Amino acid sequence: MQPIHRTNLADSAAESLRAEILSGRWAIGERIPNETALTELLAVSRGTVREAVRVLVSKGLLDARQGSGTYVRSTVDASGALDRVKRTGLRDQWEARAALDVEAARLAALRHTPGDLERMLNLLSARGTVAEGGRDAFGRRDMAFHRSIVEASGNRAIVELYDFFTSAILETIHSTLNGDLPEPDDRAHRAIVEAIATGDPDQAAASVRAFMAPVLTELERLLSQ
Repeated sequence: MQPIHRTNLADSAAESLRAEILSGRWAIGERIPNETALTELLAVSRGTVREAVRVLVSKGLLDARQGSGTYVRSTVDASGALDRVKRTGLRDQWEARAALDVEAARLAALRHTPGDLERMLNLLSARGTVAEGGRDAFGRRDMAFHRSIVEASGNRAIVELYDFFTSAILETIHSTLNGDLPEPDDRAHRAIVEAIATGDPDQAAASVRAFMAPVLTELERLLSQ
């Protein structure tokens, strides 16, 4: 590991550690050197090391455990993958979102609780309109409703993926608010909740496909022009 010589020491230290992690220097689950050792390896202060570790924890590469140390959580830089997702086309993002939403609704039909349904309906009521707080606020409210369905799926991997794709999913929501793509109305949103409430996974999946269909159809039309 090379000593740090650049101006922004914390960022430089984080980048140096990131490179070591991605190279496989430490395996997933392995504890990295302690703060004192990293201070010597990077030739920076303890404070700089702590900040660098915090950066990599926030990126999901490291896991800091109280009283135990810092361990490698992943050797894949998810931030780069997210950047690549954000550079894909709008149709690709909508299709990816549809895949997540359909499976989440299918599982939610099988696993939801009365509390899950109540939360969905409350968030649907709170969704409101774009006029209430503007586009960004509406996007967050709409996102909260859809995420409640994902949470009701009981599948933590899908929840994590949904959170990972949050910014891309918000882009798909915003894309329907400028008039170019049809924005699903409250009736279409409510139909998903009602289908989940039946406990029929096929009906729940179909409701999401019906919800997504007008947007995907319009995207295909626009791309074919």
